[in-house]
Amino acid sequence: MAVALLVALSWTASREETGMATAECRLPATGVELTREQLANAHTIAQVGRDRGLPERAVVIALATAMQESTLRNLDYGDRDSLGLFQQRPSQGWGTPAQVQDPVYSAGIFYDRLVRVPNWDGMRLTDASQLVQRSGFPEAYQKHEGLAVELAAVTASGDFACS
Repeated sequence: MAVALLVALSWTASREETGMATAECRLPATGVELTREQLANAHTIAQVGRDRGLPERAVVIALATAMQESTLRNLDYGDRDSLGLFQQRPSQGWGTPAQVQDPVYSAGIFYDRLVRVPNWDGMRLTDASQLVQRSGFPEAYQKHEGLAVELAAVTASGDFACS
């Protein structure tokens, strides 16, 4: 019994040390579980878009992009010098390391670049995201569209359950 408890405590500590906190919030339609941090980051991304008067399609694209890039976690590491929710690279003109790790700034610059893409609101989500992000995996954004639609709705309504 003591060995099992020790193993369980070690596993929990290991998950916490790696930033893999347990999920605390459940989305109603998909049942996807998110941590409070992930939900707060989704809310920030959505609010920045709404504060700018952008259509919900922009919010959905931004949420799907951040889900793919960081699973809605504000990362202090990434490929090369990629950082933050959107894994933006300071060396590629996205801002300073501190700026790209600021959720409001990083969402804002993502939206700035998104709205410059001609017909962004009429194209596939993954194509719009790719034209902003320039990912090595351009099709990867598409798989998050359903979740992003639900997150956009949830962040607008607050319809989710947290423990």
